[in-house]
Amino acid sequence: MRNVPVAVIAVVLGGVVFASASAQNSALIDEGQRAFMKQGCYGCHTVGKVGTPIGPDLSHVGAKYRAEYLARWLRDPSYLRPSTHMPTLELTDDDIRSIAAFLASRE
Repeated sequence: MRNVPVAVIAVVLGGVVFASASAQNSALIDEGQRAFMKQGCYGCHTVGKVGTPIGPDLSHVGAKYRAEYLARWLRDPSYLRPSTHMPTLELTDDDIRSIAAFLASRE
């Protein structure tokens, strides 16, 4: 290890940290997909071929909005758009975080 440049070590360790973060993000997205179904979001929205087209299609919502915005929307839709038809849902903070991650991944 003594002859290995510090930059090489940093790149290798950075890759390990990135892989770990990606795995955590992937788990959060999977959790969000389950919460989307469990909370009944598919009753008004479609994602791919799943759901009911009453509200907007969310298949590509991540191309337009980041997870932070989506989390704020899920917390209180009428705060961001007073004329929205979407009600404020009783979601836990974990549900909001995971569903926002799931939707943000939909590009």
